[in-house]
Amino acid sequence: MPRCRAMALMLLCASNPAFGEAQPRVRPGIEVWIRRGFAPLVGKRIGLITNATGVTSDLRSTIDVLHEARQVELVALFGPEHGVRGDVFAGKQVANEVDSRTGLPVYSLYGRTHKPTPEMLRGLDALVYDIQDVGCRSYTYISTMGAAMEAAAENGLEFVVLDRPNPIGGNRLEGRPIDPKFRSFVGYYEIPYVYGLTCGELARMINDRGWLRNGLKCRLTVVPLEGWQRNMTFPDTGLPWVMTSPHVPTAETALLYAATGILGELGVVNEGVGYTMPFHLFGAPFFDEQKLAADLNGRRLAGVRFRPLAYTPYYFRFKDQNCRGVQIYITDRDAVELTALQFHVMDYVRKNHPDVALFGKDRDAMFDKVCGTDRIRRAFLDGRNIEEILSIWREGVERFRSEREPCLLYR
Repeated sequence: MPRCRAMALMLLCASNPAFGEAQPRVRPGIEVWIRRGFAPLVGKRIGLITNATGVTSDLRSTIDVLHEARQVELVALFGPEHGVRGDVFAGKQVANEVDSRTGLPVYSLYGRTHKPTPEMLRGLDALVYDIQDVGCRSYTYISTMGAAMEAAAENGLEFVVLDRPNPIGGNRLEGRPIDPKFRSFVGYYEIPYVYGLTCGELARMINDRGWLRNGLKCRLTVVPLEGWQRNMTFPDTGLPWVMTSPHVPTAETALLYAATGILGELGVVNEGVGYTMPFHLFGAPFFDEQKLAADLNGRRLAGVRFRPLAYTPYYFRFKDQNCRGVQIYITDRDAVELTALQFHVMDYVRKNHPDVALFGKDRDAMFDKVCGTDRIRRAFLDGRNIEEILSIWREGVERFRSEREPCLLYR
């Protein structure tokens, strides 16, 4: 083997345990469940809510693991946004179908209904949830989980969460809990935008706080992670990253989704979607990249630097137009306030490009839903300074930190 290829293979094996002998530091819930012999669902008929991220540390699909297992009977699959196999574009409805690999029926939870119907659940004893998310409230997977928990409670089924790491850590909390008036599928529960819980911990909180409809509670079991600690981000786990959606190809992208995704809802600035660095950029044809970088770096925001660049999106917003902007470089993950970055860019736009309308009737509703309030938009429109806006954004976060304590599984 040529020396350069041998070196490349060595580096690949060292960085991804799926390709080498190194063992991950963290074991996902599916592997713990396998070792427990699938208790407490031995001998039961189950429906699996999952997608392409539901894998063991050696990349075996949870679908295939359960389909082949003798201890349980996998009867049906349930597909969230992007589908069971991760092949549906963001926002597109998922269809009911038959899984070509297993022959099992796949019921859509991102189409005409977001919640399993009694017909879908007929003949099942339990629902199992195994999905990796990105730790942001606006990602629809956790809303799917809550809706499925509610259906399980209403229909007398057990509900099992196979836990997975919060990829941006268990200590980071950012963004005010939602105002119930702005509840939607991109923000249903009264949790911060960056909520600092694993899906298993969040399921416990939903159940314990009576957040299911009519205060229902499901028969919930969380199969915990092994080896995970709250200060870990995804690279610390040693697990292979499987893209959670088409525009989140790496664990670093999951981190930066929190920093740019809200602004992306306005359609005024490109956040890198449509180019090779989704959620890593702020760019637009009307920016001067040098001035933008100088302004943002001049704000001396903790834990981050901005590099000027120009790029041309291949598709999506500003397709085939020369965008000028900045690339985000996180220099201290513990110090940076991720969600604040997009609000600083919005502040720059209103001060330096007053002819560019940040808001518009066709964009406001989704921005407010993702923020969980209309107070951020109104504060910008009222000309409030960025620190006042961020003060509004931070309200309620520390209260939530104490409220979540009884539901934590890891330290």
